[in-house]
Amino acid sequence: MTPRRRTPTAYPVRRVDAGAGAPSPDGTAPWPLDVPAVRQLLREGLDLGALMVLVGENGSGKSTLVEGIAMAYGLSCEGGSTFGQHSSRASESPLGQWLRLTRNPGSSRWGFFLRAETMHGYYTYAESLGPTPRPEPVYHELSHGESFLAVLQNRFDGPGLYVLDEPESALSFSGCLALVAVLLDLARSGTAQALVATHSPVVAALPGARILEVGPWGLRESAWEELEVVGHWRQFLDAPQRYLRHLT
Repeated sequence: MTPRRRTPTAYPVRRVDAGAGAPSPDGTAPWPLDVPAVRQLLREGLDLGALMVLVGENGSGKSTLVEGIAMAYGLSCEGGSTFGQHSSRASESPLGQWLRLTRNPGSSRWGFFLRAETMHGYYTYAESLGPTPRPEPVYHELSHGESFLAVLQNRFDGPGLYVLDEPESALSFSGCLALVAVLLDLARSGTAQALVATHSPVVAALPGARILEVGPWGLRESAWEELEVVGHWRQFLDAPQRYLRHLT
């Protein structure tokens, strides 16, 4: 008799907390404990919903946070799916080892980490695996943006945790809208969730997402229209010379 396949009943991760081996977030310590957002995560923990977006300046810690959560879930810090072994040069923080994830019972354990800065290496790794039961395009033969969209079409289609670090870096305006559509479809399933770090006001506008603004203050919940990046883009598009005059 063929065993019945277990159907996931909820999205995978309910909460992130400091694990038993995590250092104290209140002491003085080197990176990443010197990042306010990391200290706050270890001190207070974080509830994850179906959709969460982290927005902040370069160096604010948002990529460190999503990397740590992805690694705690069992994903390679350089991107790819659950149990992937893609690795080139270790540069990740130890945050993933310090975190404990509270999972929803009966949820999928599958996941995918799309990390913009390492996707070229992931494509090479994927090709090295040879033929797979599910044929995929040769990503290296596509343009940068087309390859990202192909990953969305081929990998973002079922229960699991989807972690994305600055996915907009390869995408046009319409490509960002396509990404938002994919993430919305996943969230509506009730068995998939997405955690996104972004600089894009388009991606940050993901309907129904909880938005956290990351900065020197740590993590703070924000409405889309109150984000600094949204205000800057509005002002720039209204009068570019107000910004450009300071550069020349």
